[in-house]
Amino acid sequence: MITLKQINYALSIQKNLHFKKAADECFVSPSTLSNAIHEMEAQLGTQIFERDNKKVIVTRSGEEILKKAKEIKIQMLDIYKYRENNNSVANSSISMGIIPTVGPYFLPLILPALKEKFPNLNLKIIEGQSSQLVTKVKDGDLDMAILALPFDIKGLLALKFWKENFFLISHKDEILNKRNKIKAKNIDTSNLLVLEDGHCLKKHIISVCKISTKKKFTMESSSIGTLIQLVAGKMGKTLLPKLAVNQLVESIPDLVETELDEPGPHRELAVIIRPKYSGFKSIEELIEIFKTELKKS
Repeated sequence: MITLKQINYALSIQKNLHFKKAADECFVSPSTLSNAIHEMEAQLGTQIFERDNKKVIVTRSGEEILKKAKEIKIQMLDIYKYRENNNSVANSSISMGIIPTVGPYFLPLILPALKEKFPNLNLKIIEGQSSQLVTKVKDGDLDMAILALPFDIKGLLALKFWKENFFLISHKDEILNKRNKIKAKNIDTSNLLVLEDGHCLKKHIISVCKISTKKKFTMESSSIGTLIQLVAGKMGKTLLPKLAVNQLVESIPDLVETELDEPGPHRELAVIIRPKYSGFKSIEELIEIFKTELKKS
C-alpha cells in the first residue's frame, strides 16, 4: 500500500527535481528516499521519475500519478486537521504563512494575545512572498497564510479582516508645505523609494498611485526597514501601509507621515485557506483575535 510518507517524498522530488535536495527537505537520507520511491514505483507498476547523475525528469505517467498524489495529501491533511481542530483552536497545531511587509508589524500585536488565550496552540510561522505562500497553501504545506489584497489567490478562499491606507513618508526638512493628506498626482516620484519586484506592496503602490509599470525607480529595497532609513537619511520618500507607519515612523522624530488622499482601502489583509479546509472553525477564532488586537493599535 502506498503511504502518505511516500507521497510526500515523491512530491518533494517533483518540486526540487533533485533527490538530495528532496531528501534534505524531508529530513531523511538520500538512500531512504530513493528506496521509498523505488518501492512506490514497484507497487504502481510504472516509473514516476527518470533519473541519472545529472537530472531528474517526471515521466508522463508520473505527472498523472503526482497530480492525484497531491490531491490525496491535501485530503489526508484535512482529515487530520478535522480531528485535531474539532474542539476549537485551543489545542491545535497550525502552520501559518505571512508576507514580510506584514509580519514584523502584525505579529507583535497579536502573538501576546494568542499566547494568553491559547497557551497550548502550536503555531508554526513561515515568512515568504505572496506567490510562494499561495502555492504552499494550495499544496497543503501551510494551513493558512496572511496576505495583502488585491492578489491573485488562484482558487483559494480569502477571509478579509483588516483594511488600511498608505501614507507618504518624508523627511521633515524636505517638506515645503505640511498637509494632512496628499493626492497621488502631487507626489514627486523622481525620488520615490520602493520595494523590489516580487513584493506585492510595490504593485499596490503603483496601482493606487497610477504610476506607470515601466517607471524606473531611484532605489528599490528588499525591506521596509531599509526604506525608512533611506528616508531618514534624506535619500528620498516612500509610501507605507498604516501598520508599518505605527511602528516604524512614529519612533523617528525627523520623519513626517502624510495620508494618501486616494479612494481606499489601499490594501486589505486577509487569511487565505483552501475552500474545503476542515480547520475553518479554528481560523475563525484566530481572525477574531486578529481583529480585536488590531483595533487596539
